[in-house]
Amino acid sequence: QVQLMESGGGSVQPGGSLRLSCAASGSTLDYYAIAWFRQTPGKEREGVSCINNNNGQTYYAESVTGRVTISTDNAKTTVYRQMDSLKPEDTAVYYCGAVHDALSVQAMCAGFRNVDTIKWGEGTPVTVSS
Repeated sequence: QVQLMESGGGSVQPGGSLRLSCAASGSTLDYYAIAWFRQTPGKEREGVSCINNNNGQTYYAESVTGRVTISTDNAKTTVYRQMDSLKPEDTAVYYCGAVHDALSVQAMCAGFRNVDTIKWGEGTPVTVSS
């Protein structure tokens, strides 16, 4: 199984950029895909990007398409989330989550559903304000 730890969050002005990292420990062969979700107080955790670690296919929510890139390093040990043209509505705690079966990949990546099979990291906060 894989364990995840997010980093790279912080405060940035509108229009700025941040790159979040999700470091995987343990066997990275035990997961099929990793996604980024975000959550604000009073809101449900919202899926925004996903990458299939086996074929590299990426998925993006409509709210971030064109402003966000998800990628991995060559060893598949770290997943990155490059965020550009940040907006105040991007303010949230960002979590990475991993799944280890094909059905969960379909639900998490294609549908951005917060299914109970997702293994979560602890989250990293992002604040976008003037």
